[in-house]
Amino acid sequence: AVKFCDKSLFMFVFSPLAVVSCNSVEKKIYVNLNYTVSCVRLLNATHQIGCQSSLSGNVGVLHVLESEENLDWVLHSGPNPPYMVILESPLFTRSIMMKLKNGSSRVAGVAVVAPNTNPAAGFSPHTKCPNENTGVYSVKYDPAMAHCNKTLWNPLGNGLSYEEFDFPIFSLKDDNETQVIRQCYLDHNRAMNGSSLQYPLCAMQLYSHMSAVTDTATCMRRNDINFSINPEIVCDALGDYNVWASTRPLNNTAKGHKMWESVVIAAARLDSRSFFFDIAPGAESGVSGFVTLLAAAHALRNATQEAQPNRTILYTFFQGETFDYIGSSRMVYDMENKQFALDLDNVHSVLEIGQVGLRADSRLWLHSDPVSRRNNSVNEEVCDLCLHSAATGLSVSVQEPSFSQPLPPSSFQRFLRARPIPGIVIEDHQSAFTNRFYESMYDNAEYLNVSYPPNLSPEEQLEFVTDTAKFILFSTVSRGHLDTDTDVSSCFVFSAISQVTQMLYSFLVQSNNSWFQQLIPSDLKSHLSNYSVDTPMVLVPLVLTLNAISPPPPQMYSYMWVQGVAPPNGTEREGYCIRSTVRLSKALSPAFDLRQYTSDDYSTWTESRWKSIKGRIFLVASHELEMLTLGVGVGVLLTSLLLTYIISSKADILFSSGREPTNATY
Repeated sequence: AVKFCDKSLFMFVFSPLAVVSCNSVEKKIYVNLNYTVSCVRLLNATHQIGCQSSLSGNVGVLHVLESEENLDWVLHSGPNPPYMVILESPLFTRSIMMKLKNGSSRVAGVAVVAPNTNPAAGFSPHTKCPNENTGVYSVKYDPAMAHCNKTLWNPLGNGLSYEEFDFPIFSLKDDNETQVIRQCYLDHNRAMNGSSLQYPLCAMQLYSHMSAVTDTATCMRRNDINFSINPEIVCDALGDYNVWASTRPLNNTAKGHKMWESVVIAAARLDSRSFFFDIAPGAESGVSGFVTLLAAAHALRNATQEAQPNRTILYTFFQGETFDYIGSSRMVYDMENKQFALDLDNVHSVLEIGQVGLRADSRLWLHSDPVSRRNNSVNEEVCDLCLHSAATGLSVSVQEPSFSQPLPPSSFQRFLRARPIPGIVIEDHQSAFTNRFYESMYDNAEYLNVSYPPNLSPEEQLEFVTDTAKFILFSTVSRGHLDTDTDVSSCFVFSAISQVTQMLYSFLVQSNNSWFQQLIPSDLKSHLSNYSVDTPMVLVPLVLTLNAISPPPPQMYSYMWVQGVAPPNGTEREGYCIRSTVRLSKALSPAFDLRQYTSDDYSTWTESRWKSIKGRIFLVASHELEMLTLGVGVGVLLTSLLLTYIISSKADILFSSGREPTNATY
């Protein structure tokens, strides 16, 4: 950056002892916002959603919106458009955002102040009928149940996450930076006693230019254009890895059908999302389910070693389910095409754990598919699963919905698209979601009631048993019916309470803690932070490894080196190697392998790439002063060019010196 000095050039040259204070010009002009998260662009087979800025970033005068009635200043009467609107979280609603979208010629961008507490009213930026086009219910499979015709699962969904905005939208995470922005607005942009605003005004610049446009087919076609040595990739297919482990060893090198093998798939989803990229705590929508399944694996670990169940339990954690069931559709596709350790003929039934963290009256609901249950054999197996669940006799009761309704959004639906497989989905709601913040930034630890007494240190919080941990314990023991007859409840209460407590704290509050530090390989420790986990796929296999499972032959192990526990009086950890049956399998939509970018059967979601995402505030001068400055600059330039021309043309006269005669002597 260009530098300038507070002392004069004379002092700098002639006084070596002078104190010279130099500062970056950029730092004097701009205040960078280091703790921001942006909305980004996503694309599918038909359109694009999300937000972006112009190539050079969007600039606007700051305006703090105090109420919805104050929108008229931004959209019509304000004299200094375009505006960069600062929204308090209660004003981040569909109504206000759509008005800003429709008046986007006067709106440069939006910055939402992240809340310290959740709002009293519900807020879900997802759709009212999640994944309605890629589930099992369709024209071919009971159209009366398609598109949530019988049950509207997410009635609070406003669909904001699926809108397209042509200006950047950021979330401000840091209280100190938010205070700086407020103060800048109060000092420069707020009119007092009806007086007009005086320049300079406080402005903000947001950068979040997205490379991809239109839809997935377009961006994938652009990815294939190779006109240079380093071709530019404009978008990436959404995907990651599924995590799975079995109670009996499965030869993962030999794909396809396994003779005499019958498995019960115990499943949960790993992913969640919100309106903003990288803020997706998913406490109720995701974490409650996969923590419960991890606790179940822990509860059944010793039981399955002492008395093997009649069927193998395949613990499966699906990734990408929010975006049209990426993980589950991939596993079904691989099973159908002999690219997985099992095939669909090996699958006896599916038991899926959904949202189970907000139980009303300590009650869970067993959802099943009424269409497949018209088959007598499937109905008998489903009834058997339900009877086992209801017969536990614990404080958590389980019931079936009292009327025939379709399955809630669940990975099990992708298996039913392939064939009628017995199965149930365990949820904490009978019909519509109990979760008032489905797929939003408010679906966090506070909402799941994972809270701690004041004055506890982080390590004490890690070990503190919350009410939510106790609830998950009860529901886990009730799921000990996975075809085992061993009573595991008493053993589990003593052995697993600590692990459930640690999991909730680590996944929802702070992942950078002593428990995760000893579990994670050294090359993955950058994934730990002082916030909740944004990439559970990295950490779930480590926890599952602790609970997996009966020892297979050596060739069927997977191996991992972890950091281990730090000594009491030292920092060097004693690392060690662990082995387990935990495996990863690809969670990438088959549409991208098949190059069917307009597929109706599989997810086609992609994410645009971007160069940088950043924001900054600064003071902006009036347009008249800017024009005056430009005019003076142009005048100085023209004057200097004219003087240069005159001096150059008269150089022989101006710079000539009398020549001495050649015969001069001294």
